[in-house]
Amino acid sequence: MQITSTIHNIGVNDRAVDLFEGQYRVPNGMAYNSYLILDEKVAVLDTVEQNFAGPWLENLAAALGGKTPDYLIVQHMEPDHSGSIQAFMSTYPQAVLVASAKAFPMLANFFGEDFAHRRQAVGEGDRLSLGGRELTFITAPMVHWPEVIMTYSPADRVLFSADAFGKFGALDADEEWDCEARRYYFGIVGKYGPQVQAVLKKAAALDIGTLCPLHGPTLTGDLSHYLSLYDCWSSYGVESEGVVIAFTSVYGHTRIAAQLLAQELEKRGCPKVVLHDLARTDLAEAVEDAFRYGKLVLATTTYNADIFPFMREFIQHLKERNFQNRTVGLVENGSWAPMAAKGMRSLLEGGKNLRFTETTVRLLSAVNEETRRQLAALAEELMQ
Repeated sequence: MQITSTIHNIGVNDRAVDLFEGQYRVPNGMAYNSYLILDEKVAVLDTVEQNFAGPWLENLAAALGGKTPDYLIVQHMEPDHSGSIQAFMSTYPQAVLVASAKAFPMLANFFGEDFAHRRQAVGEGDRLSLGGRELTFITAPMVHWPEVIMTYSPADRVLFSADAFGKFGALDADEEWDCEARRYYFGIVGKYGPQVQAVLKKAAALDIGTLCPLHGPTLTGDLSHYLSLYDCWSSYGVESEGVVIAFTSVYGHTRIAAQLLAQELEKRGCPKVVLHDLARTDLAEAVEDAFRYGKLVLATTTYNADIFPFMREFIQHLKERNFQNRTVGLVENGSWAPMAAKGMRSLLEGGKNLRFTETTVRLLSAVNEETRRQLAALAEELMQ
């Protein structure tokens, strides 16, 4: 795919993968992007997952038009991008591998060699001349691995942004960017908000007309939408007004309570209510929504004098991604000794700027009139 007259995406679409990184459902596959810059000297930016080395090398050869690569720039060492490095270095023995110093030990770990005789380390602000253009390197540690660099071409106004601004889905998937980019961000990068903020500050000083991520489509034109979303996500801001109700239910009573709460919120004009049955939903979707909206209600049963396993796992995912700046309501169920609210609150303790509602709903086995009164009170408080 041609991005400019001299920049090409030579990556591949993976339509066979069902779970990305062994956990994220990708019904529309994944794109592993790789870029070629044709100049007096030729640079390739990143490779692809090793199972696609053959098709990728064919794409590269076709786009080269008889030229030979001088550099392989490795921005990120995760195997979906570094998996074909060895195949490339064997095919083009004169090419120099360009990466951050932290990438070279990883090369040795993955491939048994670090290409010490044909490599060049780069850091913040370092430059690489290709003849007609000069590339500038930007360090992006922990976005979302420690060795990550990004590459900026002032002549083209292009930022090769590594995993930043990526999304789930192959390039031929017909889907909006926001949803799958949000799920990708909070699933994979969400823990590292401060590091993303640091890179966004660097990017703000650049004249960028095009973003070339390692997953998903090339972003061009008015980039403010993508940049503002990344700023919101990485600062743990509220993107949309609404309430997420995440619940587990053993025999259906807690489910009924969650549905009644949704009805109470909708009666009061809540702009958006999202329900997630944590035993059945895509957990990454539930995590995405918890970070998208400003208010979260957790509803679960007491189980083994604690909380139901799916709820514990969900909360753990939130904690690992620095869940903060939200209002949280709690609904607990227990037939003889309800303890779920205490357990959920304990798990979330330490979260920055988390405000718990004064109303905590308690079910004793099944919904009754007192439960309905408490649910109405919780809905009223959430709407304030």
